[in-house]
Amino acid sequence: MKYIVVTGGVMSGLGKGITMASIGRILKNHGYMIVPIKIDPYINIDAGTMNPYQHGEVYVLGDGAEVDLDLGHYERFMDVDLRREHNITTGVVYSAVIERERKGGYLGQTVQIIPHVTNEIKARIRGVAERSGADICLVEVGGTVGDIESMPFLEAVRQMKLEERGSDFLFVHVTLVPFTTQREQKTKPTQHSVKALRELGLQPDIIVCRGKEELREDVKEKIAMFCNVSPEAVISARDTEDIYEVPLLLEKEGIFSYIMEMMQLEQSKEDHAWKMMVERRKKSSYGNKLVRVAIVGKYAGLEDSYLSIKEAIKHAATALECKAETKWIEAEDLEKESDIGLFFKGIRGILVPGGFGVRGAEGKIKSIKYARENKIPFLGLCFGFQLAVIEAARNVAGLKDANSSELCETPHPVIDLLEEQREVVEKGGTMRLGDYEVFIRRDTLAERIYGKTKIAERHRHRYEVNPEYIGRIEREGLIFSGTDRSGTRMEILEISPGKHPFFLATQFHPEFKSRPSKPSPPFKAFLEACLREL
Repeated sequence: MKYIVVTGGVMSGLGKGITMASIGRILKNHGYMIVPIKIDPYINIDAGTMNPYQHGEVYVLGDGAEVDLDLGHYERFMDVDLRREHNITTGVVYSAVIERERKGGYLGQTVQIIPHVTNEIKARIRGVAERSGADICLVEVGGTVGDIESMPFLEAVRQMKLEERGSDFLFVHVTLVPFTTQREQKTKPTQHSVKALRELGLQPDIIVCRGKEELREDVKEKIAMFCNVSPEAVISARDTEDIYEVPLLLEKEGIFSYIMEMMQLEQSKEDHAWKMMVERRKKSSYGNKLVRVAIVGKYAGLEDSYLSIKEAIKHAATALECKAETKWIEAEDLEKESDIGLFFKGIRGILVPGGFGVRGAEGKIKSIKYARENKIPFLGLCFGFQLAVIEAARNVAGLKDANSSELCETPHPVIDLLEEQREVVEKGGTMRLGDYEVFIRRDTLAERIYGKTKIAERHRHRYEVNPEYIGRIEREGLIFSGTDRSGTRMEILEISPGKHPFFLATQFHPEFKSRPSKPSPPFKAFLEACLREL
């Protein structure tokens, strides 16, 4: 097994995740099997309880793990399906060590960071790598070099470097090269970052330098000299409007050639499908077909809160050879306005994403009503599905006080916990997380979108459609076109295309399975409907 470890310095948010995902894509393009691991140094067991404003989107894997959004980048770039074990957090590591100590697993030893915690980290990395059957394991160490939280992980990979053959282990360090007002490229932050890394016993083999523009050759040479690497190991990673172009930019900079030399790899093949996809995206972005879509959310101020939705829209636009622009609307702003039409001026489609809690819920309901009454293509996801059911119950079925029991006490809880969920003591135990089967009714919009009657999509929700109200809502012309195997959990709500150009809401999150060359069917159908309205 060969290992590539990616670290970051200077500041957070530089793009370590995109860098590692891009390296993985490059290696895959050349025929290598890869397996990615993300290390998050926070004490949380997982990302499930984190506010999106603090950490961005909570991404859900097929096995139900709630993880950092970088794993979404890995899945999209490398076209792989990951599991819980691919995300290692401080909380997971310390919990395992403490549990083993309580059971007497250390035979009376004094349990310490070194060797017990570092051994646990190494064992987890190697276990994932070996079980994958991959050629190369990519490990991203989250945080910034110098942070106290990441120290045990950096120490663990330092030990691994000594324990593996020299050509089987490679360090990539991502730093920032800022510009002055005189457009001078400054290398001092990179020098200090590498110095901090070397003080921990780690020497980077490759330095990926983020900046607005490509590094000048003299700047590369200066970084190489002060950071003890060859000039070929200093890789310029300039800003780009399209993150999917990053693998091509890094390869053009020579990163694969250098990795191949350092790790003694043999180039087995070269796949140009990714390059062709990026070229299609460029062509689409300069085309004549432009569609504007509104996303009505409660975290609209931080677009990373809905990162997978943004990417799924891009994937669908690429397939349809059009350009999609998104307008972010704070749901709470709609609650303050009686006439919300101005918010949707020039908008061809309205999307209401997932979320939890009462804040902004009424604004989202107003946007759903506006889309339904004004025949604007609509796509609702998870909480957006539940709010679409509430809107239909109130304004179509005549249940004026209909609501979700999650949000308030109501005489008509059209969204509620099912009876079997009430028996679960642990709140987290009522969540449906990960892949579940969905059975689609024949001759429906959902069947036309998916082209089949049985699918599997990822879920992240607790409350369900109350079975007592299903008949009443369907009698008013709405259709629950997808259910679980038992038929008791509603999964898809739609309005017949004869009555609305496109109205679809899903209890699941189709955005989590969207890929650059395999767009999510609901997103593609949604944009197609928006284009028809042009």
